[in-house]
Amino acid sequence: MQARIAIVPNAEPGATGGRAGDPDRIRAGIEEAVARGGGAVVPQAEANGLVWLVPGRPDLLGRALDGGPGVRWVQFPWAGVEKYAATGVLRRPVVFTCAKGSFAGQVSEHALMLILACLRGVSRQARTPRWSSADPRSLAGLSVTILGGGGIAERLVRLLRPFDCRVRVIRRRPDKVEGADETLPPSALAGVLPGTDVLVLALALTAETRHVVGAAELALLPSHSVVVNVARGAHIDTDALVRALAEGRVSAAGLDVTDPEPLPEGHPLWSDPRALITSHSADSADYVLRMLCERVEHNVRRFGAGLSLDGVIDPVTGY
Repeated sequence: MQARIAIVPNAEPGATGGRAGDPDRIRAGIEEAVARGGGAVVPQAEANGLVWLVPGRPDLLGRALDGGPGVRWVQFPWAGVEKYAATGVLRRPVVFTCAKGSFAGQVSEHALMLILACLRGVSRQARTPRWSSADPRSLAGLSVTILGGGGIAERLVRLLRPFDCRVRVIRRRPDKVEGADETLPPSALAGVLPGTDVLVLALALTAETRHVVGAAELALLPSHSVVVNVARGAHIDTDALVRALAEGRVSAAGLDVTDPEPLPEGHPLWSDPRALITSHSADSADYVLRMLCERVEHNVRRFGAGLSLDGVIDPVTGY
């Protein structure tokens, strides 16, 4: 079977959520990836597969599927598809795949950077306009808890090896994450937080994981702990985090994502020297496009051969 792939939309600014640059370059890259995978780019009416680049519009996807009964597979360019999952569109009899795992390399590097910067008080020192030395804290030997057991967690576990950390991964599936000292279920979270020096959020956003870290969880962390979020802002109760930082109940937060996002000017997190915010920039536009094209090429080749695809979304869990 030949993979006949439509790219929707043809080209539009912001098509991949504003992370991969010029729309003509995006389309050209995806077209080349489809060709390398042995597929053909065709009009939507002739397609058996879609590369869907319209952010946050599940209604449009539903209409496209209604008008294209031959479509059997949809590829999203993002790792997180919570807005689509919430509408039920992913329960249609179509295989949906996303980019989960594709961007783990740069995002895990960013997580490590935020951990080290928080431990060493980089944000506070950078905001102090005078010579002001402070004792750094080392990552070596600390207890790190990672919420989420996907590609980012797997890569971060490897990056942490030289620091001899004790690493616990909390994930829904029981499969052990290679290199982690423990892989635990979500029910274990409250029990491990009091012994956690560094808490990293790297999981999918679902109804169950929204505000997975709130006032109760922050209260269980030791006051010297740092919190790092490279997943979705809504994993953390922002108001609870603001209070915990202000009251010294956690020592620092490194946030690549926030809730709300973008974080409004004047929000208290901007002026808190214990908060380091990097404005959802853990991965570069060039990297995002390159990894997306690799995923498209790989899945087009497998789709044409009738094989299972990478990044398949479970319509029940929503990721």
